[in-house]
Amino acid sequence: MKILYVAGREEAYSRTRIVLTSLRQQGFQVVTCLPPDKSFKHYPGLLLNTILKAPSCDAIVVGFYGQLLIPFIRLLTWKPILFDMYISTYDTMVYDREKALPGTLKARIYALSDWLSYQASTLSILDSQHMIRHFGQSIGTSVTKFRRQFFAVDDSVIRPGPMRPDDGDFLVHFHGEYIPFHGVRHILKAAKLLENQGVKFQVVGKGITYDADMQLVKELQISNITFHDPVPYAKLADFMARADVCLGIFGDNARADLVLTNKVIEAIGMGKPLITRRNEPVQELLTHGESVYLVDPANPQALADAILALKNDPALRQKIAANGHRVFQEHCTTKVFSEHLKGFVEEVVGRRQETR
Repeated sequence: MKILYVAGREEAYSRTRIVLTSLRQQGFQVVTCLPPDKSFKHYPGLLLNTILKAPSCDAIVVGFYGQLLIPFIRLLTWKPILFDMYISTYDTMVYDREKALPGTLKARIYALSDWLSYQASTLSILDSQHMIRHFGQSIGTSVTKFRRQFFAVDDSVIRPGPMRPDDGDFLVHFHGEYIPFHGVRHILKAAKLLENQGVKFQVVGKGITYDADMQLVKELQISNITFHDPVPYAKLADFMARADVCLGIFGDNARADLVLTNKVIEAIGMGKPLITRRNEPVQELLTHGESVYLVDPANPQALADAILALKNDPALRQKIAANGHRVFQEHCTTKVFSEHLKGFVEEVVGRRQETR
């Protein structure tokens, strides 16, 4: 079967790379329409290439960020479309980045982009049943064309590795783009609470809240965190490997209620004990005290207490790490993702054939 893969992100982007690898692992012949970088200026060229390449393909898989592409692709071809939605425009722009208030015209435009892309696709993928239900309620549509598939990460890179030699300190790791739902400020405040407890933090990345968070570091005079610029994916795995605990997200906005996030999957893929905020999507995959340590959102004291609980209980730390990695192997490897993706592709092609 010949598949056209169209995405708004370049081949090096993690989700693009995983979908491509998965399609090829399952024996599909894959033709690509991918940009050199994440700029929207490449979208007209992507659509032109789609017109040229789609006729010879059996199906089209559209990746991140596809909401601006799919309605036009549907106008250009009636090939079956599998949409790897990944995120909701409405949730990201309204609930996380707060670019519009719910109910405003701008918010409705964001919702319309989600609705159009969903209606124009044959099937769509999201990462949790909770997110699928929320999508249907917030956009006002049926969700029968959704399929759940947990995030996968590149397990040729994200896998258990050697820890650093014991130096007497307990090392806590976080990486991210400083997006509001990450709640980095809560991590910083927890670090301050643990300054005299033999706990060190390493934080990798930059992003939207970076400047405000660095100002908080200065105001609190936090001394037990080292900050690092974004690093290549393989190097990120090295950072995670030497940590004792990895962190997920801790924000308290509406977006943080809805996401599972790559950080969660990467931590359990590395075989590390994970601490993250409690929400429904995480609890579809992981269980508190067994495969994850969950805390209330926006609560630095709860996060600090969780870190100390794992620091002082090696057996609990090991149990959560081992069980988390077992869950990863069952649900989040590239192999598992590729098998499910194959089933989704076959389903969209089958639906097309049934309508002929």
